[in-house]
Amino acid sequence: MSDKALNWKFADDSVVEPDALTRARQQSLELGIDAVAPSVGAQSAVVAAATGAKSILEVGTGAGVSGMWLLTGAPGATLTSIDSEVDHQNHARTNFAEAGIPGNRVRLITGKAADVLPRMNENSYDIVFIDADPQSVIEYVEHGLRLARPGGTVLVAHALWRGRVSDPAQRDDVATGFRTLVSEIAASTAVVSAISPAGDGLLQITKLHA
Repeated sequence: MSDKALNWKFADDSVVEPDALTRARQQSLELGIDAVAPSVGAQSAVVAAATGAKSILEVGTGAGVSGMWLLTGAPGATLTSIDSEVDHQNHARTNFAEAGIPGNRVRLITGKAADVLPRMNENSYDIVFIDADPQSVIEYVEHGLRLARPGGTVLVAHALWRGRVSDPAQRDDVATGFRTLVSEIAASTAVVSAISPAGDGLLQITKLHA
């Protein structure tokens, strides 16, 4: 195993997930959902805590793993989460309840993100977390930056997409899309950004004050 792979494994293994999160992660595997790695979940919780987040938008509910991590970091926040799979959201709702998260802190919207996001209020969220259809990631980030408040942060999971984004020889649509997103965000003067190599990558984009 390479030094980098050992670092990634150590970062994941150093995270202690509560029982409810462990169950949700196992359920994600059974449902075929690619949940964020423990290290990415923990880092998202740190960002939520550092931001003092009160309002969080999530694109891609899954079985609730990333949402539970975000609410761990921001215990006073409300989470609005979008997913096209009602079955996944039903599992997530149960997992949130088992984690002791009150139902009034979670709003689940069933629908396609491309249809839902344009109808949401701009400058309204402290954090926008994106973990959905990777082929639409650029579109989702554009919406995320519109919906995040000045000083808010957009988090993009799987930003290194299975190690393919860093390899210029990989020219499939998903790897190319993430590569384009990273370069465009890095060139923007309206945000500050960084990529964490934890797990499958986490792109962090903070919207600067006007």
